[in-house]
Amino acid sequence: MLIGFGVPLSGTWATPEVQRAVVRRAEELGYHSVWTFQRLLTPAAAQDGRWDEVYQSVQDPIVSLAYLAGLTERVRLGVAVMNIPFMSPVVLAKQLTTLDLVSHGRLDLGLGLGWAKEEFVAAGASFPHRGRRAEEFIAALRAIWTRPVTEFRGEFYEIPASRVEPKPAQHPHPPILLGGNAPPALRRAGRISDGWISSSRADLTTIGESIQVVRQAAEEAGRDASALRFLCRGVVQVRPGGAAGRRLLTGSVEEIRADFDVVSASGVTELFIDLNYDPQIASREADAEQSLRRAEEALVAFAPSR
Repeated sequence: MLIGFGVPLSGTWATPEVQRAVVRRAEELGYHSVWTFQRLLTPAAAQDGRWDEVYQSVQDPIVSLAYLAGLTERVRLGVAVMNIPFMSPVVLAKQLTTLDLVSHGRLDLGLGLGWAKEEFVAAGASFPHRGRRAEEFIAALRAIWTRPVTEFRGEFYEIPASRVEPKPAQHPHPPILLGGNAPPALRRAGRISDGWISSSRADLTTIGESIQVVRQAAEEAGRDASALRFLCRGVVQVRPGGAAGRRLLTGSVEEIRADFDVVSASGVTELFIDLNYDPQIASREADAEQSLRRAEEALVAFAPSR
């Protein structure tokens, strides 16, 4: 199982200086990848329990990765995930192609459908038919990235016969991974994507069941399920001394490292440690210097070479 690390993207520690320090250290320690995520806003009077502290102040995922591309040489740069309804295929393709080129082919793209209706309203996006839109969006992306002349006409998106240059550094294009936990989303990932990304709220004790749904859908579509990637966002919270009634990836360093084996045995091929979901590190009240110190400790403790 490959190990990655989450880019400081939320709260007080999401500064260029901390991002640079964390990502360079991750590369130095042999981490396979670093990951961002997308959140456009939080409602001023949010009552939904899904609006965690992590979402209160979030930087843009593509701009952050572009900044880090120039500061690194080897580590892969991933976004998990960007929401399809908020973008047009040709605009996103241009941004991601440029990022893939400036990083010399290190981009991994995670896409999702979105769930926050407030974000859909603010983005001028349509909430219904998100699944059909997603499939068409991905088909349009692939057409842009693989055809000398792109001409696309679908139910939701249209691209006049055009040359969309340049093309990405990776061939045929950057890997496309899909998020989503509902059965239709899992089956979609198996049918049309290069892999699946679990959410921050995924129950890691049952993640293997979701992976099996993706694999079965791939096989039914005549695809090689063994070639798919299964990425787990590891919501890690280090609590020295352990944690009573703890969930996976929360507790002492020793407990969390042992949990890696549990996650790997479920079929996960890549796990990235994301401290953005620890309120002691990534809240708006956290001390950025202390958060960086704790990130350094985690980077060393969970380094792939250990």
